[in-house]
Amino acid sequence: MAVKFEDLRVLQTAEELADEIWKLAVQWDDFARDVVGQQFARAADSIGANIAEAFGRFHYGERLQFLYFARGSLFEAKYWLNRAASRDLVSGNQSQALARRQNELAHQLNSFAAHIKSLRNTESKQPKTLRETAATYWIDIPDDFPVDSLFTEAELLWLES
Repeated sequence: MAVKFEDLRVLQTAEELADEIWKLAVQWDDFARDVVGQQFARAADSIGANIAEAFGRFHYGERLQFLYFARGSLFEAKYWLNRAASRDLVSGNQSQALARRQNELAHQLNSFAAHIKSLRNTESKQPKTLRETAATYWIDIPDDFPVDSLFTEAELLWLES
């Protein structure tokens, strides 16, 4: 991962898209801004917020989960773009430009998620524990040590069964 989350290209793209949507929505009349604009801007802001939260998570599964939340917010923003276009709140050119930006962001999100998955898979192939080489222990047994008297013949037979 990047050293700082601000360095992530996917986050920068999400921020640019959110700012573009904000600039459009604040120009709309009160009703359009209340019904469509707020939801559109919140969905767009949520994309970047979830990417940032994914960056701050420790476990790969959590990172992926927040990237999936970001992707869900991207689809919500796409829905609101369609509503804005169908209600003539954005021009055809604006709609197409925003749709292209959303498509670019979707590819970046998917690539970022794939990268996280590959890191997780690479790490899972690494040994999880540190193992020492088997040590050989030597003890000095005196010559007069009664080795035969440790177990009786019956005990040895019982151990073997």
